Amino acid sequence: MIRIRRSWRTGVAVFSASVLLAGCTALPSDTEPQALRPFEPAGEEQTDLGPQPGREPDLLLRDFYTASADPAQDYQAARSYLTPEAAEEWNPSETTLVVDRVDLATQPGSTNERRSFNVRGAVIGRLGTGGAYEPENGVYEATIELEQQDGEWRIASLPDGVVFERTELRNRFQPQNVYFFDSAGQVLVGDRRWVYSGQRSLDTALITLMMEGPSRVMAPAVEQSLPPEAAFAGVTDGAYQFTGFSGMSREDRLRFTAQLVWTLAMANTPGPYSVMADGAPVIDGQEELTTDDFADFNPRIGSSMVAPLFALTDEGVYRVASNTANPVSGPLGSMENLESVDITAERTSAAVRRDGDESVLLLGGLSGEVTESLRSRTITRPTFEYDSNALWVTLADNTVVRTVKSSATGEFASSEVNTTALEDIGGDISVLRLSHSGARVAMIIEGRVYTGVVEREGPGERSIVNVQEFAPQLGGTALSLDWQPDGSILVGTSSPETPIWRVESDGSAVSSLPSGNVTAPVVTVAASSSTIYLTDALSALQMPVNGADTSFWREVPGLQGVRAAPIVAN
Repeated sequence: MIRIRRSWRTGVAVFSASVLLAGCTALPSDTEPQALRPFEPAGEEQTDLGPQPGREPDLLLRDFYTASADPAQDYQAARSYLTPEAAEEWNPSETTLVVDRVDLATQPGSTNERRSFNVRGAVIGRLGTGGAYEPENGVYEATIELEQQDGEWRIASLPDGVVFERTELRNRFQPQNVYFFDSAGQVLVGDRRWVYSGQRSLDTALITLMMEGPSRVMAPAVEQSLPPEAAFAGVTDGAYQFTGFSGMSREDRLRFTAQLVWTLAMANTPGPYSVMADGAPVIDGQEELTTDDFADFNPRIGSSMVAPLFALTDEGVYRVASNTANPVSGPLGSMENLESVDITAERTSAAVRRDGDESVLLLGGLSGEVTESLRSRTITRPTFEYDSNALWVTLADNTVVRTVKSSATGEFASSEVNTTALEDIGGDISVLRLSHSGARVAMIIEGRVYTGVVEREGPGERSIVNVQEFAPQLGGTALSLDWQPDGSILVGTSSPETPIWRVESDGSAVSSLPSGNVTAPVVTVAASSSTIYLTDALSALQMPVNGADTSFWREVPGLQGVRAAPIVAN
């Protein structure tokens, strides 16, 4: 038997294996296209993970869970630990759970010929269809029976599905981004997948994933414009072959090819790329394609550009450059009582200023005049969408508001974002930040970290959907967060032991950052492609992104002795 207990803030629910989401964890490893059917785990060659002769039953069971992370040839290595009857009946594709560790306990009544083990583990996530990771927070429990066959212990009874420890996720799989356009067709959005490392051809595996479409979580925020008959037909003489493209417009072909080129390039598949559709170049007249052909859609642009640094101080907004800090030239440079500011790379600004018992949202150019847009008892720090013409804030009644500047009149119009998906969570949103693409949102609610995706239900309509809790081990200590250019999330906390954390974009890993001289609470975090910034109880500090080998942060040059919140204009 198997039991999954999943913990929620509102209580505890018990789920049986029959209600778990089904999903395969590995991509097909052969080079034949698998574009129009579900993924089936397959491998390149037999592995050496079979059982050792004379292995004790508890050690053999542990070896089985290690081998379960290898999907090669329909989990051939894991099946070798089972009796022939169990190997035939076991269905590994039922579900795939990732646990912190596997704990074993022998049940009463075991004999020298037959053993029964109670297996437990803290569930931290699952791999869904196409290798998409989804965080979980629960307990895995199962009863496994072993018996002697020909003098060797083998597993005779076990539940369907795959379970392995988090270390095997990193050992056996590698994270890769498959790219899709956002719903507006403006920007490429990464859909992170875990691909089995034993794939012979990573490029064809990623193309298969792309043809299958976005993951369940990301689907509402992105689009897939391929016709139903479109298929990947493999690689011939170095050219990627596709069929069923005859009805696609030139614009749709360009978008598809941009997705393809950047998916391959970001996986370090060298170009140029030859892409054929129905026997002809997918784009007329272009035999070979490179990332230069689609430079406008570079998903790394946010992580490769030099982002200007600003700072919010008690005296206004300052520009920080060349180890000095000087007030910006507009009204914000000398405005007091500012609570928060956000600035885009185009120098569009949004600021929240305290006015008596209310907070006021001010919008405008960084060095120009600002206009009052909203008033509320409290307003969270503004966060901009991709095109900088729209921003989001949360008001005192937990209403999330989207404000848009009219290109025709220059006036601002506000509408409410649908947050029905947050109702079961409860509590106030203290921080809300949109990702660089605008397709995802990260929030702090009652000190806990949540993410969601942004669904466009119609012109001007937005909803937050597919909400997940990330990094539950932080408890209720989170105070500040922001997206890093690589898609991960920085989180500042009130914990003196671990005041600053990094969370992977899919929640698959959470790691504390060096904090030798950081004094909690960390009330502000920010990041550029090269530097991480924070404001702790004493000052504004910085550390290189690759500075994990040092435990000390330095004061931000130009902000020494000044209470300030660093702002990176992405």
